[in-house]
Amino acid sequence: MFVTPLFKLMADKQASDLFFTVGAPIQIKINGVVMPINNQALDAEQCKKICYELMTEAQIKEFESVQEMNFAQSGGELGNFRINIFRQKNTVAMVIRFVKPDVPAFESLGLPPILKEVIMEKLGLILVVGSTGSGKSTTMASMIDHRNSTKTGHILTIEDPVEFMFRHKKSIVNQREVRVDTHSYGSALISAMREAPDLIMIGEIRDQPTLQNALLFAQTGHLCMSTLHANNSYNALNRIINFFPRDAREALLADLSIALRAVISQRLVRTVDGKRIPAVEILLNTKHIQELIKNGELGQIKDALEQSLAPGSQSFEQALFQLITSGKVAVEEAMAASDSPTNLHWLLSNAPKPTGAAGAAAAPAAGATKPPAPDDITSIKLNLDALG
Repeated sequence: MFVTPLFKLMADKQASDLFFTVGAPIQIKINGVVMPINNQALDAEQCKKICYELMTEAQIKEFESVQEMNFAQSGGELGNFRINIFRQKNTVAMVIRFVKPDVPAFESLGLPPILKEVIMEKLGLILVVGSTGSGKSTTMASMIDHRNSTKTGHILTIEDPVEFMFRHKKSIVNQREVRVDTHSYGSALISAMREAPDLIMIGEIRDQPTLQNALLFAQTGHLCMSTLHANNSYNALNRIINFFPRDAREALLADLSIALRAVISQRLVRTVDGKRIPAVEILLNTKHIQELIKNGELGQIKDALEQSLAPGSQSFEQALFQLITSGKVAVEEAMAASDSPTNLHWLLSNAPKPTGAAGAAAAPAAGATKPPAPDDITSIKLNLDALG
């Protein structure tokens, strides 16, 4: 296949994404930086052939009907690749995401230790939220694998597509892929209750029926975990409410206040050495948060989180403050990633001043650190003529 050497390139460079679109060279994203892999712009026929080569006849037929296609491609030892093919400006385009072959160890991701406790809950709903490319799937997989390594039981995942391949460890892990192992999310969720899971992972909550099923699982003795596209916990809860008509929201809030265990919000921030690290907001469902949700007072949740004394809860600004003071992230990078630069500035201004050489090195000054330049890969040659 034309893309085979590109799969290897992604694995070698630990790139997150490849972009194929007409009129531009193939682009690769490494540590959050997008760059062309060469100077060879794709024309419409070349881009279409590259994309169609990856699809089966059935997938091509479906794509030409709905003009969207999502599926996973195995790269063997390299890992898996999540592929999204779509149309833009009446031409075919594609984004390929690299998924590492093994679930990253929890400790390797720099995640807050409290998440190890959250994933060991017996029942309830855990939401992992963030924008596309924020590392939600990786965080969720590492949490699940921690439970898999330490607790017996049955873990059931329903995904579109399957991203990380889990091994059976202390738990049995069954992974169902939409359109491969089940017709739809809906049919898989209906069957899930009869499959005796202890932990159910739903790849993404996209609509009201999926959310209703997630709440049902959480209220009937299961731990349910899923992702949602939202910038922070406050926005996530608002998105959930907006799935429902106004006359159903009071009952929803009552159910959600009881079922919710945590909302984990994540975004990736560039480190002083040019890599990326997660900044994680954690909203634990304390009695105070539970009351706010039940009463529909979601506007007060951000302030409640900032002022929370609950062990493990933290706002984005508190997470970013820790990354700055540990010397991992420069101030300007943290400010750019913050929901409230004013609150972050207040935390920095009121922090104890470091003393001595060791303390002085702990918090990099704004503008003091420049990430290293990304690898120059523009010399890569691809045989586009073979597609003609």
